[in-house]
Amino acid sequence: MDGDERRRRTLERARTEGSVDVVRLAAEFAVSKETVRRDLAVLAGHGLVRRTHGGAYPVESAGFETTLAFRTTQHVPEKSRIATAAAGLLGDAETVFVDEGYTPQLIAEALPADRALTVVTASLTVAAALADREHATVLLLGGRVRGGTLATVDHSAVRMLAGFVIDLAYLGANGISRGYGLTTPDPAVGEVKAQAVRSARRVVFAGVRGKFGAVSFCRFAEVADLEAIVTDTGLPAAEARRYSMLGPQVIRAGAPAATG
Repeated sequence: MDGDERRRRTLERARTEGSVDVVRLAAEFAVSKETVRRDLAVLAGHGLVRRTHGGAYPVESAGFETTLAFRTTQHVPEKSRIATAAAGLLGDAETVFVDEGYTPQLIAEALPADRALTVVTASLTVAAALADREHATVLLLGGRVRGGTLATVDHSAVRMLAGFVIDLAYLGANGISRGYGLTTPDPAVGEVKAQAVRSARRVVFAGVRGKFGAVSFCRFAEVADLEAIVTDTGLPAAEARRYSMLGPQVIRAGAPAATG
């Protein structure tokens, strides 16, 4: 087992069980405790776990969801490249759903400003980002506003979304795995996302490498529901192929090549 796979399993275990222990991981992976500590230091450096004495716990799990403000500080270059690649999948879509979250917000900002688009969203920040565009019609779903994410949820949002036929939905998630699909901690959020999947002709998931292998409380879509997955090059090519075998195209957006 190489280091990437070991760290992926460590992160998956942390998110599934709520924490990991250095001694137990060392025994399970048949490596030294120092190797496990280095793995945890790498994961902590990426903002995926927080270290504790003798172990670590996940930054985001079914019982703890990071705020939008926090997300805007994490992996920004990767999220920007993912957003650009995801916006490039627009095709001939005229009606677009843009999910809550920072990566979807960046996708909204990357959509062509000279195209006539109707954008449906539950996100106040997405609506604000597009509100002054001359060629964009923005429809904000009604409902209860969640303070941490500045997005609407509950029956009003779901009912309004159910009345639309959407050409393309851009979705985020707290976790994506081949076994459990796309998941999120809050049932109310999951209902909005699930309705977006039902209402859309095409569905694209966009998220950084740290989302992969994570499993949260509420499942709202299967990997097979997706037309495409857009992530960064931190997702190993072999793992990308495993996801593509379930149906979606997998795009690993990398940094532009250096010129000299």
